[in-house]
Amino acid sequence: MKFSIEKNVLLENLNNVVRGISNKNVIPILSGIKFELKNEGLTLTASDSELTIESFIEKEKIRTIESEGTVIISSKYILEIIRKMPSDVINFEMQDSLKIKIYSDFNEYNLNCLDPTEYPSIKLILHKDPIVIKSNILKETINQTSFAISNQELRPILTGLNVKINGDIFECIATDSYRLAKKSIKIDTPVEEDVNIVIPGKNISELEHILSDEDVDVFMHIFNNRVLFQYKNIKFQTNLLSGSFPNTSNLIPTDFEITVNTNKFDFMGAVDRAALLTMGKDKNIVKMKIDEENMVINSYASEIGKTEEKVKVQTEKGSKIDISFSAKYMMEALKTFKDDDLQILLNNDVKPIILKSAKEDSLIQLILPIKTY
Repeated sequence: MKFSIEKNVLLENLNNVVRGISNKNVIPILSGIKFELKNEGLTLTASDSELTIESFIEKEKIRTIESEGTVIISSKYILEIIRKMPSDVINFEMQDSLKIKIYSDFNEYNLNCLDPTEYPSIKLILHKDPIVIKSNILKETINQTSFAISNQELRPILTGLNVKINGDIFECIATDSYRLAKKSIKIDTPVEEDVNIVIPGKNISELEHILSDEDVDVFMHIFNNRVLFQYKNIKFQTNLLSGSFPNTSNLIPTDFEITVNTNKFDFMGAVDRAALLTMGKDKNIVKMKIDEENMVINSYASEIGKTEEKVKVQTEKGSKIDISFSAKYMMEALKTFKDDDLQILLNNDVKPIILKSAKEDSLIQLILPIKTY
């Protein structure tokens, strides 16, 4: 193997594939990034056996290709080496099957490599009828829901993002039992068979970091135990979580006794400031009191003091409620809304708090109240 490549081209692709490396890898060979150079271009692959990311650099983006070959380079060093190389063009040259020289006009590294014959054979197969969704829409949908994924292993299925597709409705749902985030969007081409899968939370977050805000197609290839996302020159394949995600449709109330209309930023600011006094507490509880068109957010910490915030709201005549909730959960939910006009939908102090935009209801956030005595 011998080739030359521009630093920024290689770095961009390495930054994407390195997300497939796990710090907890028990298989030594999977701590490396596979460089496979052929006349058509360079393929970079990283995997932790559950997640595999492959990035292809076509030959037009490579300065020179003098000889082909395959090598596994330790991920621990390669990214930092390339990042800190002083030249805009970097040269790679195999010294023997397990040694590579990486050099420029100003410096040189000679690295020991891992044996490519030990690297597992990973098949990245494409489906003949993939589901197509725009990169910017998928990225936003993941961002608006994945924060509610559970990080507790007691219920493994809740550590993933539930993706459901029914006809032309694409839906993402996440819950940790105390809150729920649900986003529904329309896709251009309806699916013939319904989809109901759960993607591990860690892996879907890595995909979100790779996706851009561009209006570019992402092709989603779904199989029995895995899903592959094809995006630009990247293939991103992850195993799926086994088991059934709980049916959350009956958790979201459809009828409400109180509808509160307010400005998202006013409400967010009040919750944020009130939470300062309970920041060190386990649940970071604040209380919300509504008496017709008067909303008061307050918090109390016996060792510090108390605070009170007033927010302008619009409600129906006779609306009254006292309800407590986690300020942390509320702030995380509020940050997902783009519109300024917010609706807070309530029934009583033990029923879920529902948040949605006053303009459209594709995004729903649910937070369970906390009973205080």
